[in-house]
Formats: sequence, C-alpha cells, structure tokens
Amino acid sequence: MKSQTDWERVKAAPDHEGEQEIDIDWSKARLVEPEPKKLISLRLDRDIVEFFRSQGKGYQTRMNAVLRAYMEAVEKKG
Repeated sequence: MKSQTDWERVKAAPDHEGEQEIDIDWSKARLVEPEPKKLISLRLDRDIVEFFRSQGKGYQTRMNAVLRAYMEAVEKKG
C-alpha cells in the first residue's frame, strides 16, 4: 500500500497552523513529581483480580483508583 501523505507539505509546514485553542500562562506552571507507590503484598479474591486484569493494561492503577474513591468517600462521611 502506497502512502498518500504529502510529506513535502508536512515537512514545509510550521509546527502549528491556525489559531491557538487554549491560552496557557506557562510562567505559573510547576513540575509536580508523583509520589512513588508503596509496594505491598496483598491477598485478593481470584475473581477480583481477573476482573481488573480483563480490563487491560493499567489494571493496578484502576484498582488503586477504586480504593482511593472508597477512602475519600469514607473520609468525607466521617
């Protein structure tokens, strides 16, 4: 299959054409380093692990998000 991309036009074009969509003041930006996760050993029911794994890549991150949502709901209640 032959590419239909006009590579000469792409190479000649500037990085961005048209109006800027979002006005961002980068002078106020700061680098935020995420906290490293704590490695633990955790026993979970097999079906729980299979369910999250079946959702694809990033399943541990999703499990963490579910636990965080629960924690925040309990903290908000109390």
